[in-house]
Amino acid sequence: MSDIRYTEEHVWVAIDDDGVATIGISDYAQEQLGDIVYVQLPDIGRDVEEGEEMVMIESVKTTGEIRCPVAGRIIEVNDLLTDTPERINESALDEGWLCRLEPTDEMQIEELMSADDYEDFLGTLS
Repeated sequence: MSDIRYTEEHVWVAIDDDGVATIGISDYAQEQLGDIVYVQLPDIGRDVEEGEEMVMIESVKTTGEIRCPVAGRIIEVNDLLTDTPERINESALDEGWLCRLEPTDEMQIEELMSADDYEDFLGTLS
């Protein structure tokens, strides 16, 4: 997952060689949330639109919804998060991924921030 793209809401998307998008939250986002204690994942087979609420994450600090960065159909969820939601805190960009989907418009991914652009964006937040 070398070409990871980001949203201003701190969601990342990585496209594999088969065109499948893996989605998660950034390391910055998990740090802001604090210890994650619960994750409600979307149903497999669900069609989601860009910007639609897709995942609910509860931490010791707050509860928040993760909006889908690109439209598509959910084909897999990270079931490990059901019993060990803290994996997001431990490995937000690897084992802490949320779901995988087949994007309906890959151009939406191209419109997201590159890793360098996201780093610059984070610099504006402090």
